[in-house]
Amino acid sequence: MPQHAASKVYLVGGGPGDPGLLTLRGAECLARADVVLYDYLVNPRILRHAPPQAKLVCLGRHGVDHVWRQDEIDRRLVELAQAGKTVVRLKGGDPALFGHLVEEVAALRAAQIEYEIVPGITAAAALASHAGIPLTRRDAASAVALVTGRESDDKQQPLDFAHLAAFPGTLVFYMGVTTVREWAGALVAAGKPADTPVAVVWRASQPEQRVLRTRLALLADDVERARLRPPALFVVGPTAAAADDLDWFSRRALFGASVLVPRPTRADDPLTRELEQLGAKVVAAPAIEIGPPADLAPLDGAIERLGSYRWLVFSSANGVEALLERVLATGRDMRAFAGVKLAAIGPGTAEALAGYHLRADLVPPEFRAESLADALAPQAAGGRCLLVRASRGREVLADRLRAAGATVDQVVAYSSIDAPGPHPVAARLLAEGSLDWIAVTSSAIAR
Repeated sequence: MPQHAASKVYLVGGGPGDPGLLTLRGAECLARADVVLYDYLVNPRILRHAPPQAKLVCLGRHGVDHVWRQDEIDRRLVELAQAGKTVVRLKGGDPALFGHLVEEVAALRAAQIEYEIVPGITAAAALASHAGIPLTRRDAASAVALVTGRESDDKQQPLDFAHLAAFPGTLVFYMGVTTVREWAGALVAAGKPADTPVAVVWRASQPEQRVLRTRLALLADDVERARLRPPALFVVGPTAAAADDLDWFSRRALFGASVLVPRPTRADDPLTRELEQLGAKVVAAPAIEIGPPADLAPLDGAIERLGSYRWLVFSSANGVEALLERVLATGRDMRAFAGVKLAAIGPGTAEALAGYHLRADLVPPEFRAESLADALAPQAAGGRCLLVRASRGREVLADRLRAAGATVDQVVAYSSIDAPGPHPVAARLLAEGSLDWIAVTSSAIAR
């Protein structure tokens, strides 16, 4: 038995970049983490699966800050586990493929620390699915070889380019951008035809994905001319010349577009999810901050009186989460809503209710306060309504319901305050002119 049974290290593959391609097991492990040590190529959105209190440690980016040596990573994994922490070592792609897995497992075994290896989708599989480049084809390529473009200096048996040149299938080179001239030249010198098709896929599965098609003899010059930088993969072989019939990814309506979402977002934010499914690169840069109300007493009082209301009205998903979490925190459950009808301003708010197993009785055809008031007024007339709101916002909904004959109470479920200054990412992208759209979702954010 390991000496440190209470602690554990999860060696998790984060996938090729698209946060939706993280495995369910990977998300489960992140949800347990006290500390996450992650590679810089991991999509930051994946880190949202970790608990808010988890410590997130980036292991450095070449040319930007200190890049941790492998022995530093090994030592830190052991130290954290011995301190009783649950640790996730989060890697891009699959941890067992060009990921220093052997070294890290050896360090953990030597220290008798329990570990688990969680596979991830490797970039080669992602480019095959997302760039429309099949790695195998019955009539042309019956085998695939995954090859490193950067070998260790102390490796005893270097790559045999004669065998690679004669390989009867597809070669996929990882980590080959900076050494492309060397390995491409070695293939040609070993007999690989100079006109062999090559496809270079940059940031496979991500909105920035680019595909460069060329021939082996022209590859190094074309890469330099395109100023390609890592991460990129090279597909060498006849399948690299395949037509774009399999390409669904770049044909989506917002592929390649950058969209700024200036509101606080959660890991399951529906707006972000829909934009990404349309191909957009979503940049989350909150212009407002959400927190608990200054005084919880009015909210607790409203929860105690829930049964006296005919309608409970939500104007945001934040309001749903704030009220429902307070209901649970005060020892109640969903039975507190028995006999109360629920109105939601739009599908996102209704979806937030559904997350607590509650179904909205009314969602207006247009997702704004005026439309909600028009739809609700005939049913609310003569009854009592409770509006769950932020610490600031428009009064149009309350005014119109009162005008229709309803008795309206309002309770602040969460505070909404302006961010202390421009979000640095948003400011930089705006200055560069590299944003295509800004999704303004509330009057507070617009201001």
